[in-house]
Amino acid sequence: MKYSALFIVLSAVLSPVLAQVPVYGQCGGVTYTGSTTCASGSTCIKYSDYYHQCVPGTATTTAAPVTTTTRVTTTVVPVTTTSQGGSSPTASGVVTRSGTTFMLNGKKFYFVGSNSYWLPMLENTADVDKALDDFKASGMDVLRIWGFADLTSGSGTQTAFQVWSGSTPTINTGANGLQRLDYIVAAARARNIRLVIPLVNNWQDYGGMDRYVQSMLGSGGLHDDFYTNANIKAAYKNYVKAVVTRYSSSEPAIFAWQLTNELRCKGTLAASSSCNAATLTNWVNEMSTYIKSLDPTHMVSVGDEGFFNRAGNSEWEYGGGEGVDNEAYLRLPNVDYGTFHLYVSAWSKTYAWGDQWIKDHAAVATSVGKPMVFEEYGVTRSTGQRLTVIRTWHDIVLANAIAGDMYWQFGAVLPITGRTHDDTNTIFTDDAEYNELVVQYVPRMEAKNA
Repeated sequence: MKYSALFIVLSAVLSPVLAQVPVYGQCGGVTYTGSTTCASGSTCIKYSDYYHQCVPGTATTTAAPVTTTTRVTTTVVPVTTTSQGGSSPTASGVVTRSGTTFMLNGKKFYFVGSNSYWLPMLENTADVDKALDDFKASGMDVLRIWGFADLTSGSGTQTAFQVWSGSTPTINTGANGLQRLDYIVAAARARNIRLVIPLVNNWQDYGGMDRYVQSMLGSGGLHDDFYTNANIKAAYKNYVKAVVTRYSSSEPAIFAWQLTNELRCKGTLAASSSCNAATLTNWVNEMSTYIKSLDPTHMVSVGDEGFFNRAGNSEWEYGGGEGVDNEAYLRLPNVDYGTFHLYVSAWSKTYAWGDQWIKDHAAVATSVGKPMVFEEYGVTRSTGQRLTVIRTWHDIVLANAIAGDMYWQFGAVLPITGRTHDDTNTIFTDDAEYNELVVQYVPRMEAKNA
């Protein structure tokens, strides 16, 4: 979704040295200077050079020595409970696909999930833990977070995964860089949550494709240069490689690597007159193939809004006007599942139009024989229609070939940050609709696993 960038400011700073590290706290890693002694009943486990975490268990309570590998180990952490008291079984297995369904450990895996783009931008691990505990307590299984933060400065505590100085990007593996993603991956694994991680934004929020274009081509660059310029594609691949190879190909916390958030011919920058569906489809084919060469195990998706490229259709969502071709992406050999988004207010559509939009994507999934995920959607709070409309959409999802449902967006009340970003689509855990639209919806979707 396109929105104004939000950078969260801490209201308190934890001491770098603690006598004992609490459960799910960091206990070691490159540049870490705090305590390596875990609280009673927990064990310090190494997940990467940069991040060791205290998890429930009874082994040694000191951090493992750092080695030279940069790939997170595949150790599965036995977990019995979260700090919210909910069940959290041992994480195992990587989610795969079979026909129009996902599979986990040999069983169907229909799921309800959500989006929390802001999670890697949190500067305090207590807030991350609370957000994930609340998410898991709802029964949800899959969470989509941003795997990008392309900035021009990496100083301070603000999250910056890649820092641009002129035309040169530097990948930040420090405490305010990819170590924050390391923490989330480990914390998600401990709670048996799986993550969808997009690797670049179409929009300028947190840098995005236009950061690559403006840094490498200057003011004359156009948005779709991101898809065609050899040097820009090489820079994107360099970042992708750094993130994807940072984790084991058997890491259960990774649901899928995602090429983008909402690719289009244009972003904040304009598109060239030559950008079309072939431009973006060729790029998707190249980059999905590249990720599979690095990690053949985890799934790959595009993260597109689901627009169609159907000749003769005058509606921009169906007629290829944005250069997006949802059906063509799904037919590519290294794209594992399709995605689509839905914002009827922003697109000047009716709710009934949205009903058909869901059905049309289910039909594509059936035709191609791959899963389809309703990845982003929202009804603004001010309409007063949220409960009625989303009820209808849920009924359509349950009756059709939609393999996963991820509303935009999950909202939580955190101990330090307070209420997370509210774009009026956010459904907070203390909202009146949360129980019906989230908690009660989970078992309805999971009934499709029978």
